[in-house]
Amino acid sequence: MFRFASRQKLLVGILVASSLGVGYALGAQPRMDAALALLTNARAELEAAVPNKGGHRERAIELVDRAIVQVREGIAFAATH
Repeated sequence: MFRFASRQKLLVGILVASSLGVGYALGAQPRMDAALALLTNARAELEAAVPNKGGHRERAIELVDRAIVQVREGIAFAATH
């Protein structure tokens, strides 16, 4: 269990770092980058939660995934306008 948590945290760290790198490469978006990092962390926490929530956990993961896409698209849009 501990090894899984460590791997998961490492993966989240890599995702956050790469997301921040992409954001700065496209144009500094510190608030959007922060939002992306928080959403990525929230997704990892939801994945780690016990799936006994009547489908609400799964729906929350879907919504967070959609929010991550929207934030990334917003960062990309701002970089071109």
